Amino acid sequence: MSTPTAPPVSRIAVIGAGTMGHGIAYVAALAGCRVALHDSQPEALTEARRRIESLAAAGLQRGKITEADRAGVHQRLRYATELDDAVMDVDLVIEAVVERINTKQMLFAAVERQAPREALLATNTSSLSVGQIAAAVREPGRLIGMHFFNPVHVMRLVEIVRHGRTPQEVVDRACAIARRLGKEPIVVQDSPGFASSRLGVVLGLEAMRMLEQGVASAEDIDKALKLGLNHPMGPFELVDLVGLDTRLHILEYLHKTLGEKFRPCPLLVQYVKAGRLGRKSGHGVYDYGEEKKAPGAVRK
Repeated sequence: MSTPTAPPVSRIAVIGAGTMGHGIAYVAALAGCRVALHDSQPEALTEARRRIESLAAAGLQRGKITEADRAGVHQRLRYATELDDAVMDVDLVIEAVVERINTKQMLFAAVERQAPREALLATNTSSLSVGQIAAAVREPGRLIGMHFFNPVHVMRLVEIVRHGRTPQEVVDRACAIARRLGKEPIVVQDSPGFASSRLGVVLGLEAMRMLEQGVASAEDIDKALKLGLNHPMGPFELVDLVGLDTRLHILEYLHKTLGEKFRPCPLLVQYVKAGRLGRKSGHGVYDYGEEKKAPGAVRK
């Protein structure tokens, strides 16, 4: 594929208003981009707006952003329930929906029909094959992986995932976009779990097995990682933030593609079946009480 010459990214559509989607939208708007945040569920957009306002207020209180920055975020960010409205005039589309390959393929097939041809298409998948997702569009070379990390406004890394049909100019463009958003990109090949998820889920899975076996409490396992290995968050704090259902989807995929060491442990499966999904449901490994948030059907 010959990728059309495109101006620097200034207009972005983010598809999916869940934890990752609203975080990416906030960071992009803060970086000076005009952003359309799309979700088909109006209540998801209402919640995303509340969370973005909370992020901006907290950033202002801590001195991380100015009042002008906060006003700029609200000015540059809009919310759209219709997909065509969100993607019709953009330079970049970032998908941040549930970790199910069929859902992502159907979404990008629709996006390709409605977005400008010169727009770059990016999936925020944390584990799925970018090449398989790209197979759903007519020009697979324009689709690349851009894996952001949670919380997006804090975590500096973005994994740029290239598949077998990704031209170098698309990789270069995605790296430039990541830097424009204040992130540090690394380039990895399209392999199950990429670099970060493959390493991270092994640690999280072993922590869950230790909890299941009664080796230590969740609190003490988290302290072991934070105080002993200098991790910023413990494995259970992290999985509650990411979502236990998201972690389970990743493990099921890696178990299928990479083998037994990624088999989900029974305790994780039990938690997800019981609706203990983490912060978004109000109860995961830990109980969040009044912080309960409604889980999304397709958002990530």
